[in-house]
Amino acid sequence: MSETMPQEFWQGVEQFNTGQFYACHDTLEALWIEASEPEKTFYQGILQIAVALYHLSNHNWRGAAILLGEGSNRLRRYPSSYGGIDLEALLIQSVALLQVLQKTSPDQIAADDLGESDTLPLPRIELVQEG
Repeated sequence: MSETMPQEFWQGVEQFNTGQFYACHDTLEALWIEASEPEKTFYQGILQIAVALYHLSNHNWRGAAILLGEGSNRLRRYPSSYGGIDLEALLIQSVALLQVLQKTSPDQIAADDLGESDTLPLPRIELVQEG
C-alpha cells in the first residue's frame, strides 16, 4: 500500500460521502486506469460500490445489487484498514445494504427512503483513526 493516497482519492472519498456517486466513479476511475496492484483492485472495488449507489438512486435495483456484490468481493482481499480508510466498516455497511436489497422488492422502498431511513442505510467511507 502507498503510504500516502493521492489527493484525487480523497476527493473521491468526499464525493462518495456526499452522495455524488457518479462524480466519485469518474474520479476513482481515472486513478484506477493508471494504477497498479494492489491499489488498482482497491480503487475498482470502491468505485463499483459508488456505481451501485448511483444505480440505487435511479431505482436500478438489479444493477445496484450486482455492483455492491462485485465491489465488496474485490475489497474483501484487503486488510480491515487500507489506504487510510476503515475498509471493514465499508464492507459491513455495503453487505448490509445488499442484504436489504435482496430481501426487499423495489416497490416497497419509496424514492425518498434512499439514505434517509434505517430501511435503506447507505454506506459511508470512514477514515481510520490514528492511535
